[in-house]
Amino acid sequence: MTLGALTLLAAAIAVVWTLTEKSPRSVSERLSDGEGLLNLALEALRACVGTDSLSPEHDSSAHQLLATLASLTGALAPAVVLGIVLIKLFALRPFVWRRRASVSHAWAADFPGYARMHAESEDAIIAVRFYNHLDNLSVVDLKARVHLRYLERSPHDGSLVIYKKWLRVLDEKGEPADERSWLAVERGAPFTVWIPVDAPVPQLPVSEIQGKDLSRSHGAKLLVRLTARTVGMGTEVVDERWFDLDGDDFETGRFVPLEPNLEKDVWTWRGWRDFDRLLPEGDDPPARRPSSSVPDSRRSAPPPPRAP
Repeated sequence: MTLGALTLLAAAIAVVWTLTEKSPRSVSERLSDGEGLLNLALEALRACVGTDSLSPEHDSSAHQLLATLASLTGALAPAVVLGIVLIKLFALRPFVWRRRASVSHAWAADFPGYARMHAESEDAIIAVRFYNHLDNLSVVDLKARVHLRYLERSPHDGSLVIYKKWLRVLDEKGEPADERSWLAVERGAPFTVWIPVDAPVPQLPVSEIQGKDLSRSHGAKLLVRLTARTVGMGTEVVDERWFDLDGDDFETGRFVPLEPNLEKDVWTWRGWRDFDRLLPEGDDPPARRPSSSVPDSRRSAPPPPRAP
C-alpha cells in the first residue's frame, strides 16, 4: 500500500511537472511523450523514496514546490516504512484465547484445597484460558492480572463515570492473590486464569463479582492482561482480552480438561482439540462436587478385646 501510494504521488508529480515546464513543445506533445513521462515518473519515485532528487527550473515556482514535496516525502517515507516493519516484527501476539470465559462452580476449580473449601458452597468461579501458538518463540515470566471496568451514575450530577476495580485471581497455591504468574509457558499447552466470583451465579450475566454489585452498572467488562518476556530477544510481550459481561463472552459450565502426555506432541494431547468446548454437565468425574473434608489416611485403632 505504501509503495502504491508513492507510485501514484510520483506519477502526479511527473504530470504536473510536465504541464508547468517551459518547453517549445505544446502541452499535447509533452503529454503524448510516453517514454519521457515514464522516465520523469521513475525519477520522481526515486526522489519520493529518498534515493534521488529532482532538478527544478530555478525560475519555476511550481517545479520548486514539486521538488520540495518529493524531498520531504523522501525524508519521511523510509522512517514510516521502517516503523511499520518494526511494529509488525516486534508487536508479537503469541497467545490464542478461548472464545468465551467459562463460569462454573468454585468447587470445579483445578486446585484441590480451594475446591474442598467450597465443596458446600454455591459460589462461582470464572475461568479464562489461552495458549502460546508460536513454535519458535519461548515465553517466560508470564504474569496475568485482571480488572473490572464499569460505568455508574455520579451521585452529584447523574453523569456516567468510569470505575475500575482490580480483581483477585487464584495463584499457584490456589489462594486469592493480585496476580497469577508462571515461570515458563510451554508451546500449545493451555493455561487458565481462575477468577473467584465470591457469589453464586444462577444465570448469566454475572451480576456480582468479588463484592461489587453490578445490577445498577453499565458497560461492565472484564480485562485480562498478560505480560511476559521472550527468550533470546529479551523483548516484552503484552497481550490482553476484554470480556463483555453483558454480551456473549461468557458461558456456564466447565471447559474440557487437557490430559498432558510428555511423550507426544502437544497438539495430539487428549482434549486439546476441544479447547473451546464445555464438559457435558454431570458426565465427567472432574465436574463432580468434591468432598468438603480431607479423608484420613491413617489406620484406625483396633477394637478393644471383648470380655470372655
